[in-house]
Amino acid sequence: MVDAMDTRAWDVVVVGGGPAGLSAALMLGRARRRVLVIDSGQPRNRFASHMHGVLGNEGVPPSDLIARGRAEAASYGVEFLEGAVETVRPIGRGVVVVTDDSAEIPARALIVASGMTDVLPDIPGLAKHWGTKVLHCPYCHGWEVRDRRIGVLTTSPLGIHHAELLRQWTDDLTVFTAGLGGLSEAAERRLLAREITLVPGEVREVAEGSGALVVRTDDEAVEVDAIFTMGTPHTHEGFLEQLRLVRDETPFGSYLAVDQTGRTSDGRVWAVGNVVNPMLNVPMSIGAGAQVGGAVNGALVTEDFDSAVATGTEWPLVASDGFWEQRYAGATSTWSGRPNQTLVDVVSGLTPGRALDVGCGEGGDVIWLAHQGWQATGIDVAPTAIARAEAAARAAGLPSDQVGFVAADGSSWSIMDEFDLVVTSFLHGSSGGSRQQIMRRAAEVVAPGGHLLVISHAPMPWSGEASGDRHSHGSHFLSPAEEVEALDLDPDAWTTRIAGSRTRQSLGPDGGVFDIDDTVVLLQRT
Repeated sequence: MVDAMDTRAWDVVVVGGGPAGLSAALMLGRARRRVLVIDSGQPRNRFASHMHGVLGNEGVPPSDLIARGRAEAASYGVEFLEGAVETVRPIGRGVVVVTDDSAEIPARALIVASGMTDVLPDIPGLAKHWGTKVLHCPYCHGWEVRDRRIGVLTTSPLGIHHAELLRQWTDDLTVFTAGLGGLSEAAERRLLAREITLVPGEVREVAEGSGALVVRTDDEAVEVDAIFTMGTPHTHEGFLEQLRLVRDETPFGSYLAVDQTGRTSDGRVWAVGNVVNPMLNVPMSIGAGAQVGGAVNGALVTEDFDSAVATGTEWPLVASDGFWEQRYAGATSTWSGRPNQTLVDVVSGLTPGRALDVGCGEGGDVIWLAHQGWQATGIDVAPTAIARAEAAARAAGLPSDQVGFVAADGSSWSIMDEFDLVVTSFLHGSSGGSRQQIMRRAAEVVAPGGHLLVISHAPMPWSGEASGDRHSHGSHFLSPAEEVEALDLDPDAWTTRIAGSRTRQSLGPDGGVFDIDDTVVLLQRT
């Protein structure tokens, strides 16, 4: 039983308890991760009485496989919560998963395995037989109706491939071609060459006959023993809307874009199974889930070591220029690419113009600025980060004259232009002097009337500095007043618009959820 009052972050929350989600959870449980599976109990294959093509489980009911999978995962400490997810929002280095009963569940990583629904053509009588006599996958169900009268109800040009496949299982195949949107002469010859019957009329109804199905069109009625059709895939991932994940446009529809490990454009979120590929059957989903589970554990292992190094080393040494390139180059993705929420809150009230982000990392803030109408440039000392930012901008469809990136040292870059907005977020350099040099260089390129926005770390609740030991790790995070003082700008040329702190939630080193403060300074050049 999940304790609703437990505010510790889970290592991983898995949304979806089907074959893909359970396989990922099993791998993570065996890796000694704290894992929660949230499942609404509506798997895609629940209408089928038996599974086929699943090695070692041939002919087993889908519900039996799910029950065994849950028991196996639970034996390694995986926990389960019945319900649906309403939304997911970022929190520090992780996410908060909000359920349909308003429970807020923090996690370091999220695996989306929520699957899809097949939306059938709106034809009377069709849905009634879904999973019994109305089927979709030849490999899953073709053997059971071999050598019988099979009909293919096409819904798109992809129906031709469906028809060609099913000819392997029967000599008596009828294709209802109206859904193809027009059959070319070459395609018609190809189907007729294999003695396939073509019925061009629009299908109006599927009725029950004497032990068969009667497919009624405008002009005729055709008896078949089974109908194969391809429903429109409807993926269950609307709860991810806040994260603005990159998508892939495919012949089968629009799906979350993932890399070879299942990682999305948000570095804390993976997706697997039919939610990203409607063509995966049960064994394919199990394999993909196992791969994603291992990938997520590997990412968390890397993060655990990075955190250990950062905790045990003086901050200025950790944040050196060489460290950042090593940090980016040593991982598939270091941050999620999401915009900094404080930046979003402050900048949303400004008129778009030319913007510069100093220390832009993998480009999340720059890309957000470009989407808001800013002509945005990002600069960072790590070439790997810049390469990823450029790739993310291309994936977002942003033109080169709207967004650009430069790999350079922030204290000595050669950009001579002026900007209406210059941003530095969490910029902690290799020494206090170097940080001040970068900040003053940033101020120099602010155009008259433009703004300089500085967002920096305040003491963390778990740090010695927060409890009064300001030198516990050789570090000191500046207060808003100290930040303004360190910039040492001409008070006659600059006006302070904001000098305060903003509270946000984050995950601490022990997995707990903390409210932490960020220092925020917004100055305007007069």
